[in-house]
Amino acid sequence: MIPWLRQAAPDVLCLQEVRAEDAELAKVLAEAGLAHWSVAHTEGTAKGRAGVAVVTRAPHTAVRIGIDGAFSDEGRWVEADIVTDAGPLTVVSAYVHTGEAGTGRQDVKMAFLAAMTTRMRRAAAADELVIVAGDLNVAHREADLKNWKGNLAKAGFLPEERAVLDGWLAGGDWVDVQRRHAGDVTGPYSWWSWRGKAFDNDAGWRIDYQLATRRLAATVTGTFVGRATTYAQRWSDHAPVVADYAVETD
Repeated sequence: MIPWLRQAAPDVLCLQEVRAEDAELAKVLAEAGLAHWSVAHTEGTAKGRAGVAVVTRAPHTAVRIGIDGAFSDEGRWVEADIVTDAGPLTVVSAYVHTGEAGTGRQDVKMAFLAAMTTRMRRAAAADELVIVAGDLNVAHREADLKNWKGNLAKAGFLPEERAVLDGWLAGGDWVDVQRRHAGDVTGPYSWWSWRGKAFDNDAGWRIDYQLATRRLAATVTGTFVGRATTYAQRWSDHAPVVADYAVETD
């Protein structure tokens, strides 16, 4: 990941599945030349699992872990506030549960999505500048995964999961900025199984998002997925989703 980071030179970096303690994350960021950046990181109680972080060039003015106090020990939601020329900006790094249809794991996933809905409605109602970025483990539309017919009854493409995203995006208060800029096309995918020829055949899923509130989304000038050129060059089963916003950080 470090060579990609050096080349991409982002102002804001959202990480999911960090799977590390604070000291371990700090070491990696230092190796990437980001030792002086502000880091908001939360680990899950299960060691070696989950973990999310918001890493920014600008200093954080506030950090919040969990969604309004819920899910605060799972390493799946962290918010960091920074100052920009457009006003205060909240950056969220989110890692939604994988889930499993018909099990308690799916119930937890749906509860997490419901908590997200409440938080996001409040942000939209207050006309805040907010980005929710990360692995949401839901493909919204048929264009967002290669084998959609084979996954209609599986977690990640269940009707009730997709309906949650419908609710977020329907009124335009929240915008899927990658979809807006890519247009009505297949993909671009951000996750491919390590198995078989999924990556080589581009048989993937688009489950990593940047969702922005209306006013912030209007400043987006472009998006892309940092897909590796070859299977051998992959450093994750995910690829980074990048968006450029015409907003300057202080």
